[in-house]
Amino acid sequence: MLVQNFVELSKKIAARGGIMVFFIMAFEVMIMISPFAFFFYSVFNPILHWLQDYSATRWLTSFFLPHMILPPTMFLKAVRILGSVLFVLGSLTLFLCALQVYLGKIFKWGIASKGLYSYIRHPQYLALGLWGTGMSILWPRFLVLASLSIMFILYYFLAKDEERRMLGQFGDGYREYMESTGMFLPRSIEKGLSAPFGFLRSSSLKPIAITFCIPFVVIGTGFLLRAVTLNSLPIEASRNVTLVSILPEDDGLSANVMKEVFAGTDLPPSLSFLKPEKDYLGYVMPPDYVMQGMIADTGVASHLHQHHNTFALIADWIFNPFEHLRRPPSAQMAAMLHADPAMARRHHCPVMVDNAAMDCQSCPLRRIVFVEIDHNGDGHLSNTRLFSFNTTRVPIGFMDINTRTGDIINVKQVGTATAWMDVPTPAI
Repeated sequence: MLVQNFVELSKKIAARGGIMVFFIMAFEVMIMISPFAFFFYSVFNPILHWLQDYSATRWLTSFFLPHMILPPTMFLKAVRILGSVLFVLGSLTLFLCALQVYLGKIFKWGIASKGLYSYIRHPQYLALGLWGTGMSILWPRFLVLASLSIMFILYYFLAKDEERRMLGQFGDGYREYMESTGMFLPRSIEKGLSAPFGFLRSSSLKPIAITFCIPFVVIGTGFLLRAVTLNSLPIEASRNVTLVSILPEDDGLSANVMKEVFAGTDLPPSLSFLKPEKDYLGYVMPPDYVMQGMIADTGVASHLHQHHNTFALIADWIFNPFEHLRRPPSAQMAAMLHADPAMARRHHCPVMVDNAAMDCQSCPLRRIVFVEIDHNGDGHLSNTRLFSFNTTRVPIGFMDINTRTGDIINVKQVGTATAWMDVPTPAI
């Protein structure tokens, strides 16, 4: 009896531990934009750096979908919207299922077989799966996918164990319920999905096969989405400089910059921090782009975790999947003070162009933030190769430029840290 109780306790701890690991990984994005960011990273950041130290695990800290670059294609936009939908749908479903189960315990309704439970036996785990999948799209670090795979595996075995106990408690009644419902999806759908495992005659081999298939499918999908993302990026390259546009519509402006600034045989003297023997990735963005702090520490305005607008930023991130990247920091201030957002944006323009006649939507001024790409090996890298797992990004400086005339307005060298110090941040 003691051994059985210990086994049951171990299963519960493992299952709860699995979801706790996923919560920590997935909620990193929420903590990053909170005043508690550095308290969290004092514990978590050493783990990220340890993973980055080894080529076999470095990919885990990378991102597989655009996070600070607006999705450049309809497919990637659809994936991003799907992330918000699954996050909200999973949260609501989990709440309703939990309410049904706990009310059933209070009022002793017996087997939960109404509502979603009339179609599937574990809708609460399905809800967690939807929520977790949505969260992994919203914060698309490979480490989140890996922890999601662990959570899926643990809850699969926990569900199997629960069914074993329900059979012992309710006997034939629960067996009939199992025969008429699916485990995590409606029975007809589950039957089609389980067809590839039909060749496994031994019932003991099926759980083993599922255990290996879950991370293969989940993480493999991440690698596939990363390949699609990198091949979709709006990129312009010349010699040792590659420009990527934060806003997809700025691709033409990047081409203008390449023609006006980097078309010569030598690098512009004003950009003295660029060296001919090194490789550079430049992010083209509006001067007041809200997430430039993830690329380099360009000023206090890009320190989102110091603005104390955490809940507003989180709501924006979930319910406005694209506008939250287009909205400058001054927009939040204008909303709080009930001021004209256009006037606030002009007044807080980093390039100091407080011109009432200028329309920020058609402004030709752009900021290009440069990072130096360190990599093992000889020769130069360019285009999507700059985003390889074995490269290291080091902030080096930025310039503000009129993309119509090619006039460089401002040049500044920055430190080697981002606004989040040495925390590994997204490259896409």
